[in-house]
Amino acid sequence: MANPTFAAIDVGTTKVCTVVGELGAGNEIRILGVGVGPSAGLTKGMVDNIHAAMEAIASSIDRAERASGTRILSVHVGIAGPHVSSMNSRGIVAIADPRHPITEHDVERAKESARIVNIPNNREVIHVIPRYYVVDGQDHVVDPVGMFGSRLDVETHVVTAGSSAMHNLMQCVEGAGVRIDSLILQPLASAEAVITPEELEQGVALIDIGGGTTDLAVYLQGAVVHSAVLPVGGVHMTRDLVIALRVPQPAAEQTKRRYGHAIPSLVDEADDVEIDAFGSEGRKTVRRRLIAEVLQARTEELFEMVRAELRRGAQEELLSAGVVLTGGAASLPGIELLAEDVLGLPARIGRPRHLAGLSDLLHDPAYATSVGLLRWSLKEQEILLRSSPLLPAPSLGGLVRKVAHLMRVVLPQ
Repeated sequence: MANPTFAAIDVGTTKVCTVVGELGAGNEIRILGVGVGPSAGLTKGMVDNIHAAMEAIASSIDRAERASGTRILSVHVGIAGPHVSSMNSRGIVAIADPRHPITEHDVERAKESARIVNIPNNREVIHVIPRYYVVDGQDHVVDPVGMFGSRLDVETHVVTAGSSAMHNLMQCVEGAGVRIDSLILQPLASAEAVITPEELEQGVALIDIGGGTTDLAVYLQGAVVHSAVLPVGGVHMTRDLVIALRVPQPAAEQTKRRYGHAIPSLVDEADDVEIDAFGSEGRKTVRRRLIAEVLQARTEELFEMVRAELRRGAQEELLSAGVVLTGGAASLPGIELLAEDVLGLPARIGRPRHLAGLSDLLHDPAYATSVGLLRWSLKEQEILLRSSPLLPAPSLGGLVRKVAHLMRVVLPQ
Protein backbone atom coordinates (compact mmCIF):
# COMPACT_ATOMS: atom_id res chain seq x y z
CA MET A 1 0.00 0.00 0.00
CA ALA A 2 1.40 3.40 -1.00
CA ASN A 3 2.19 5.93 1.69
CA PRO A 4 -0.39 8.73 1.95
CA THR A 5 0.67 12.05 0.47
CA PHE A 6 0.13 15.42 2.08
CA ALA A 7 0.68 18.99 0.91
CA ALA A 8 1.47 22.39 2.40
CA ILE A 9 1.42 25.96 1.12
CA ASP A 10 3.66 28.76 2.35
CA VAL A 11 1.89 31.94 1.24
CA GLY A 12 4.54 34.62 1.62
CA THR A 13 4.89 38.26 0.67
CA THR A 14 7.43 37.56 -2.09
CA LYS A 15 6.76 33.92 -3.07
CA VAL A 16 4.16 31.16 -2.83
CA CYS A 17 5.58 27.67 -2.33
CA THR A 18 3.50 24.48 -2.48
CA VAL A 19 5.20 21.26 -1.40
CA VAL A 20 3.90 17.70 -1.77
CA GLY A 21 5.46 14.94 0.32
CA GLU A 22 4.99 11.54 1.90
CA LEU A 23 6.33 9.96 5.06
CA GLY A 24 9.18 7.57 4.33
CA ALA A 25 11.23 5.19 6.43
CA GLY A 26 12.74 6.48 9.66
CA ASN A 27 10.25 9.35 9.91
CA GLU A 28 11.94 10.92 6.91
CA ILE A 29 9.87 13.12 4.60
CA ARG A 30 10.15 12.26 0.92
CA ILE A 31 9.51 15.32 -1.27
CA LEU A 32 7.42 14.42 -4.33
CA GLY A 33 6.94 17.82 -5.90
CA VAL A 34 7.54 21.54 -5.39
CA GLY A 35 5.71 24.48 -6.95
CA VAL A 36 7.24 27.92 -6.43
CA GLY A 37 5.94 31.13 -7.98
CA PRO A 38 5.97 34.87 -7.34
CA SER A 39 3.50 36.09 -4.77
CA ALA A 40 0.86 38.70 -5.49
CA GLY A 41 -1.87 40.43 -3.52
CA LEU A 42 -0.07 40.26 -0.16
CA THR A 43 1.62 42.93 1.96
CA LYS A 44 3.41 42.11 5.21
CA GLY A 45 1.92 38.63 5.14
CA MET A 46 -1.68 39.82 4.80
CA VAL A 47 -3.97 39.68 1.76
CA ASP A 48 -4.74 43.03 0.17
CA ASN A 49 -5.94 41.74 -3.22
CA ILE A 50 -8.07 38.59 -3.10
CA HIS A 51 -8.05 37.83 -6.83
CA ALA A 52 -4.31 38.39 -7.33
CA ALA A 53 -3.47 36.24 -4.31
CA MET A 54 -5.86 33.50 -5.44
CA GLU A 55 -4.25 33.34 -8.88
CA ALA A 56 -0.75 33.19 -7.40
CA ILE A 57 -1.76 30.35 -5.08
CA ALA A 58 -3.52 28.45 -7.88
CA SER A 59 -0.42 28.76 -10.07
CA SER A 60 1.81 27.40 -7.31
CA ILE A 61 -0.56 24.47 -6.69
CA ASP A 62 -0.65 23.66 -10.40
CA ARG A 63 3.16 23.58 -10.60
CA ALA A 64 3.38 21.29 -7.57
CA GLU A 65 0.75 18.94 -9.05
CA ARG A 66 2.64 18.70 -12.33
CA ALA A 67 5.96 18.10 -10.56
CA SER A 68 4.57 15.42 -8.24
CA GLY A 69 2.09 13.80 -10.62
CA THR A 70 -0.59 13.88 -7.91
CA ARG A 71 -3.81 15.79 -7.39
CA ILE A 72 -3.80 18.14 -4.40
CA LEU A 73 -7.16 18.11 -2.65
CA SER A 74 -6.27 19.48 0.79
CA VAL A 75 -3.38 21.45 2.27
CA HIS A 76 -1.86 22.74 5.48
CA VAL A 77 -1.37 26.50 5.23
CA GLY A 78 1.11 28.76 7.00
CA ILE A 79 -0.14 32.01 8.50
CA ALA A 80 1.78 35.07 9.67
CA GLY A 81 1.45 38.84 9.76
CA PRO A 82 1.35 41.64 12.34
CA HIS A 83 -2.21 40.62 13.24
CA VAL A 84 -0.87 37.46 14.96
CA SER A 85 -0.27 37.58 18.71
CA SER A 86 0.37 35.06 21.47
CA MET A 87 0.01 34.55 25.22
CA ASN A 88 0.56 31.82 27.78
CA SER A 89 -2.50 30.36 29.49
CA ARG A 90 -3.11 27.75 32.19
CA GLY A 91 -5.97 25.27 32.13
CA ILE A 92 -7.15 23.48 35.28
CA VAL A 93 -9.54 20.52 35.61
CA ALA A 94 -10.50 18.13 38.39
CA ILE A 95 -10.17 14.39 37.81
CA ALA A 96 -13.56 12.77 38.37
CA ASP A 97 -12.22 9.59 40.00
CA PRO A 98 -8.65 9.80 41.39
CA ARG A 99 -8.63 5.99 41.73
CA HIS A 100 -8.48 5.73 37.92
CA PRO A 101 -5.54 6.96 35.81
CA ILE A 102 -5.69 10.18 33.84
CA THR A 103 -7.03 9.66 30.32
CA GLU A 104 -6.72 11.45 27.00
CA HIS A 105 -10.18 12.87 27.63
CA ASP A 106 -8.94 14.56 30.83
CA VAL A 107 -6.01 16.05 28.92
CA GLU A 108 -8.34 17.40 26.24
CA ARG A 109 -10.56 18.94 28.93
CA ALA A 110 -7.53 20.68 30.43
CA LYS A 111 -6.44 22.04 27.05
CA GLU A 112 -10.00 23.21 26.37
CA SER A 113 -9.94 25.03 29.70
CA ALA A 114 -6.70 26.77 28.70
CA ARG A 115 -8.32 27.77 25.41
CA ILE A 116 -10.79 29.99 27.24
CA VAL A 117 -8.91 33.28 27.11
CA ASN A 118 -10.13 36.85 27.04
CA ILE A 119 -9.72 38.02 23.44
CA PRO A 120 -11.68 40.56 21.36
CA ASN A 121 -14.52 39.42 19.13
CA ASN A 122 -12.45 40.12 16.01
CA ARG A 123 -9.78 37.55 16.94
CA GLU A 124 -9.73 33.75 16.86
CA VAL A 125 -7.57 31.10 18.51
CA ILE A 126 -5.52 29.09 16.01
CA HIS A 127 -3.19 27.17 18.38
CA VAL A 128 -3.31 25.87 21.93
CA ILE A 129 0.10 24.23 22.37
CA PRO A 130 0.80 22.38 25.65
CA ARG A 131 4.11 23.39 27.24
CA TYR A 132 3.95 21.05 30.24
CA TYR A 133 1.49 19.52 32.70
CA VAL A 134 1.13 19.63 36.49
CA VAL A 135 -0.40 16.64 38.31
CA ASP A 136 -1.28 17.32 41.96
CA GLY A 137 1.57 19.79 42.26
CA GLN A 138 4.13 17.66 40.40
CA ASP A 139 5.60 20.17 37.95
CA HIS A 140 6.81 19.80 34.32
CA VAL A 141 5.09 16.50 33.55
CA VAL A 142 5.58 15.71 29.86
CA ASP A 143 2.67 13.26 29.40
CA PRO A 144 0.14 12.81 32.24
CA VAL A 145 -1.84 10.00 30.56
CA GLY A 146 -1.75 6.93 32.80
CA MET A 147 -0.70 8.86 35.91
CA PHE A 148 -2.88 9.15 39.03
CA GLY A 149 -4.06 12.41 40.51
CA SER A 150 -7.06 14.49 41.51
CA ARG A 151 -6.13 17.70 39.69
CA LEU A 152 -4.57 18.29 36.27
CA ASP A 153 -3.08 21.62 35.17
CA VAL A 154 -1.67 22.40 31.75
CA GLU A 155 0.53 25.35 30.79
CA THR A 156 -0.12 26.26 27.16
CA HIS A 157 1.01 28.71 24.53
CA VAL A 158 -2.05 30.25 22.86
CA VAL A 159 -1.76 31.87 19.44
CA THR A 160 -4.52 34.12 18.12
CA ALA A 161 -5.03 35.80 14.76
CA GLY A 162 -7.20 38.56 13.39
CA SER A 163 -10.43 37.07 12.06
CA SER A 164 -10.59 39.14 8.89
CA ALA A 165 -6.97 38.53 7.90
CA MET A 166 -7.34 34.81 8.62
CA HIS A 167 -10.54 34.42 6.60
CA ASN A 168 -9.13 36.44 3.69
CA LEU A 169 -6.23 33.98 3.47
CA MET A 170 -8.60 31.02 3.74
CA GLN A 171 -10.81 32.40 0.96
CA CYS A 172 -7.79 32.72 -1.35
CA VAL A 173 -6.67 29.13 -0.74
CA GLU A 174 -10.15 27.62 -0.94
CA GLY A 175 -10.89 29.73 -4.01
CA ALA A 176 -7.97 27.95 -5.70
CA GLY A 177 -9.96 24.72 -5.32
CA VAL A 178 -8.33 22.99 -2.33
CA ARG A 179 -9.56 22.31 1.18
CA ILE A 180 -7.68 23.64 4.24
CA ASP A 181 -6.72 20.97 6.76
CA SER A 182 -5.22 23.43 9.24
CA LEU A 183 -3.69 26.86 9.67
CA ILE A 184 -0.23 26.81 11.23
CA LEU A 185 1.79 29.74 12.57
CA GLN A 186 4.80 29.99 10.27
CA PRO A 187 7.64 30.34 12.84
CA LEU A 188 6.39 27.23 14.67
CA ALA A 189 6.47 25.37 11.37
CA SER A 190 9.95 26.65 10.50
CA ALA A 191 11.26 25.47 13.86
CA GLU A 192 10.10 21.94 13.04
CA ALA A 193 12.31 21.94 9.95
CA VAL A 194 15.56 23.50 11.17
CA ILE A 195 15.93 23.25 14.97
CA THR A 196 17.46 20.20 16.65
CA PRO A 197 16.02 18.53 19.79
CA GLU A 198 19.15 19.52 21.74
CA GLU A 199 18.66 23.18 20.84
CA LEU A 200 15.01 23.04 21.86
CA GLU A 201 15.93 21.61 25.24
CA GLN A 202 18.74 24.07 25.99
CA GLY A 203 16.83 27.17 24.90
CA VAL A 204 16.76 28.64 21.41
CA ALA A 205 15.04 31.34 19.36
CA LEU A 206 13.94 30.82 15.77
CA ILE A 207 14.16 33.99 13.64
CA ASP A 208 12.49 33.56 10.24
CA ILE A 209 13.31 36.62 8.10
CA GLY A 210 10.87 36.56 5.22
CA GLY A 211 10.01 39.09 2.57
CA GLY A 212 7.47 41.25 4.43
CA THR A 213 7.73 39.99 8.01
CA THR A 214 10.17 38.51 10.51
CA ASP A 215 8.66 35.67 12.51
CA LEU A 216 9.93 34.74 15.96
CA ALA A 217 9.51 31.67 18.18
CA VAL A 218 11.29 31.19 21.53
CA TYR A 219 11.76 27.74 23.05
CA LEU A 220 12.78 26.78 26.60
CA GLN A 221 13.05 23.22 27.93
CA GLY A 222 11.66 21.83 24.69
CA ALA A 223 8.49 23.95 24.60
CA VAL A 224 7.53 27.21 22.95
CA VAL A 225 7.16 30.09 25.41
CA HIS A 226 6.80 33.07 23.10
CA SER A 227 6.02 33.83 19.47
CA ALA A 228 5.63 37.06 17.53
CA VAL A 229 5.56 38.54 14.04
CA LEU A 230 7.46 41.76 13.26
CA PRO A 231 6.43 43.86 10.23
CA VAL A 232 9.96 44.10 8.78
CA GLY A 233 11.69 41.77 6.33
CA GLY A 234 13.83 41.40 3.23
CA VAL A 235 11.60 43.71 1.17
CA HIS A 236 12.60 46.60 3.42
CA MET A 237 16.29 45.88 2.81
CA THR A 238 15.60 46.06 -0.93
CA ARG A 239 13.68 49.34 -0.58
CA ASP A 240 16.60 50.86 1.32
CA LEU A 241 18.86 50.00 -1.63
CA VAL A 242 16.36 51.58 -4.05
CA ILE A 243 16.51 54.84 -2.09
CA ALA A 244 20.24 54.84 -1.33
CA LEU A 245 21.43 53.79 -4.79
CA ARG A 246 18.54 55.30 -6.81
CA VAL A 247 17.96 52.16 -8.80
CA PRO A 248 14.80 50.23 -9.85
CA GLN A 249 13.40 47.67 -7.43
CA PRO A 250 14.33 44.61 -9.56
CA ALA A 251 17.91 45.88 -9.85
CA ALA A 252 18.06 46.50 -6.08
CA GLU A 253 16.82 42.96 -5.37
CA GLN A 254 19.35 41.46 -7.77
CA THR A 255 22.11 43.59 -6.26
CA LYS A 256 21.20 42.46 -2.75
CA ARG A 257 21.29 38.80 -3.74
CA ARG A 258 24.48 39.00 -5.83
CA TYR A 259 26.64 41.55 -4.03
CA GLY A 260 25.03 42.03 -0.61
CA HIS A 261 26.84 41.51 2.70
CA ALA A 262 25.85 42.26 6.30
CA ILE A 263 29.40 43.17 7.45
CA PRO A 264 30.91 46.08 5.46
CA SER A 265 34.39 45.54 6.95
CA LEU A 266 34.52 42.13 5.27
CA VAL A 267 34.00 43.68 1.83
CA ASP A 268 36.95 44.97 -0.21
CA GLU A 269 36.78 48.75 -0.19
CA ALA A 270 38.07 48.91 -3.79
CA ASP A 271 35.43 46.50 -5.06
CA ASP A 272 33.01 48.26 -7.45
CA VAL A 273 29.98 46.78 -9.20
CA GLU A 274 27.92 47.94 -12.17
CA ILE A 275 24.14 47.78 -11.85
CA ASP A 276 21.01 49.02 -13.63
CA ALA A 277 19.92 52.48 -12.54
CA PHE A 278 17.48 55.31 -13.19
CA GLY A 279 18.59 58.14 -15.47
CA SER A 280 19.65 58.66 -19.06
CA GLU A 281 22.44 56.09 -19.15
CA GLY A 282 20.53 53.33 -17.38
CA ARG A 283 23.67 51.95 -15.67
CA LYS A 284 25.88 53.11 -12.84
CA THR A 285 28.89 51.94 -10.84
CA VAL A 286 28.63 51.78 -7.04
CA ARG A 287 30.97 50.69 -4.28
CA ARG A 288 30.13 47.25 -2.96
CA ARG A 289 30.95 48.44 0.55
CA LEU A 290 28.17 51.07 0.24
CA ILE A 291 25.71 48.27 -0.54
CA ALA A 292 26.88 46.42 2.57
CA GLU A 293 26.57 49.55 4.73
CA VAL A 294 22.95 50.07 3.66
CA LEU A 295 22.08 46.43 4.35
CA GLN A 296 23.91 46.46 7.68
CA ALA A 297 21.93 49.46 8.93
CA ARG A 298 18.56 47.86 8.18
CA THR A 299 19.60 44.42 9.46
CA GLU A 300 20.93 45.90 12.72
CA GLU A 301 17.61 47.68 13.21
CA LEU A 302 15.80 44.39 12.61
CA PHE A 303 17.90 42.54 15.18
CA GLU A 304 17.34 45.32 17.72
CA MET A 305 13.59 44.79 17.29
CA VAL A 306 14.12 41.04 17.66
CA ARG A 307 16.16 41.60 20.83
CA ALA A 308 13.37 43.66 22.39
CA GLU A 309 10.87 40.93 21.51
CA LEU A 310 13.14 38.20 22.90
CA ARG A 311 13.25 39.96 26.26
CA ARG A 312 9.46 39.81 26.42
CA GLY A 313 9.51 36.05 26.02
CA ALA A 314 12.53 34.85 28.00
CA GLN A 315 15.69 35.92 29.75
CA GLU A 316 18.51 36.02 27.21
CA GLU A 317 20.87 34.02 29.44
CA LEU A 318 18.46 31.06 29.25
CA LEU A 319 18.90 30.79 25.46
CA SER A 320 22.06 28.68 25.64
CA ALA A 321 21.69 27.49 22.03
CA GLY A 322 21.31 31.06 20.82
CA VAL A 323 19.35 31.81 17.67
CA VAL A 324 18.70 30.01 14.40
CA LEU A 325 18.20 32.26 11.37
CA THR A 326 16.07 31.12 8.47
CA GLY A 327 13.88 32.57 5.74
CA GLY A 328 14.93 34.07 2.40
CA ALA A 329 16.88 37.00 3.89
CA ALA A 330 18.95 34.59 6.02
CA SER A 331 20.95 33.86 2.86
CA LEU A 332 22.57 37.32 3.13
CA PRO A 333 26.29 36.66 3.69
CA GLY A 334 27.51 37.59 7.16
CA ILE A 335 24.04 37.90 8.66
CA GLU A 336 24.76 35.30 11.35
CA LEU A 337 27.89 37.24 12.41
CA LEU A 338 25.86 40.44 12.71
CA ALA A 339 23.19 38.57 14.71
CA GLU A 340 25.81 37.34 17.18
CA ASP A 341 27.17 40.87 17.56
CA VAL A 342 23.79 42.58 18.11
CA LEU A 343 22.03 39.87 20.13
CA GLY A 344 25.04 38.63 22.07
CA LEU A 345 24.00 35.03 21.40
CA PRO A 346 25.33 32.16 19.26
CA ALA A 347 23.77 32.20 15.78
CA ARG A 348 23.63 29.85 12.82
CA ILE A 349 21.77 29.55 9.53
CA GLY A 350 18.97 26.95 9.61
CA ARG A 351 18.31 24.78 6.56
CA PRO A 352 15.65 22.02 6.25
CA ARG A 353 17.03 18.60 7.20
CA HIS A 354 16.11 14.90 7.06
CA LEU A 355 14.58 15.08 3.59
CA ALA A 356 14.56 12.66 0.67
CA GLY A 357 13.34 12.80 -2.91
CA LEU A 358 13.55 16.29 -4.41
CA SER A 359 15.30 17.52 -1.28
CA ASP A 360 18.03 19.44 -3.14
CA LEU A 361 15.40 21.98 -4.23
CA LEU A 362 14.51 22.75 -0.62
CA HIS A 363 17.94 22.78 1.04
CA ASP A 364 17.74 26.53 1.49
CA PRO A 365 16.64 28.76 4.41
CA ALA A 366 13.89 30.23 2.21
CA TYR A 367 12.01 26.90 2.27
CA ALA A 368 12.14 26.21 6.01
CA THR A 369 8.49 27.13 6.47
CA SER A 370 7.32 24.95 3.56
CA VAL A 371 9.11 21.87 4.89
CA GLY A 372 8.11 22.67 8.47
CA LEU A 373 4.44 22.78 7.50
CA LEU A 374 4.74 19.20 6.26
CA ARG A 375 6.43 18.12 9.50
CA TRP A 376 3.86 19.89 11.64
CA SER A 377 1.04 18.26 9.72
CA LEU A 378 2.22 14.90 11.06
CA LYS A 379 1.18 16.04 14.55
CA GLU A 380 -2.47 16.39 13.76
CA GLN A 381 -3.61 16.04 17.36
CA GLU A 382 -1.80 19.30 18.14
CA ILE A 383 -2.67 21.41 15.11
CA LEU A 384 -6.24 20.60 14.02
CA LEU A 385 -8.40 23.68 14.21
CA ARG A 386 -11.89 23.62 15.65
CA SER A 387 -14.37 23.04 12.88
CA SER A 388 -16.21 26.30 13.56
CA PRO A 389 -13.51 28.74 12.38
CA LEU A 390 -12.97 26.76 9.20
CA LEU A 391 -16.63 26.46 8.19
CA PRO A 392 -17.44 29.29 5.78
CA ALA A 393 -20.73 31.07 6.17
CA PRO A 394 -23.35 30.01 3.60
CA SER A 395 -22.76 32.24 0.61
CA LEU A 396 -22.31 32.21 -3.14
CA GLY A 397 -18.54 32.31 -2.57
CA GLY A 398 -18.75 29.16 -0.46
CA LEU A 399 -20.73 27.42 -3.22
CA VAL A 400 -18.15 28.45 -5.83
CA ARG A 401 -15.33 27.03 -3.68
CA LYS A 402 -17.16 23.73 -3.29
CA VAL A 403 -17.74 23.50 -7.04
CA ALA A 404 -14.07 24.31 -7.72
CA HIS A 405 -13.00 21.60 -5.28
CA LEU A 406 -15.38 19.08 -6.88
CA MET A 407 -14.05 19.90 -10.36
CA ARG A 408 -10.50 19.21 -9.19
CA VAL A 409 -11.61 15.77 -8.05
CA VAL A 410 -13.67 14.87 -11.11
CA LEU A 411 -11.95 16.45 -14.10
CA PRO A 412 -8.83 14.81 -15.56
CA GLN A 413 -5.54 16.67 -15.44
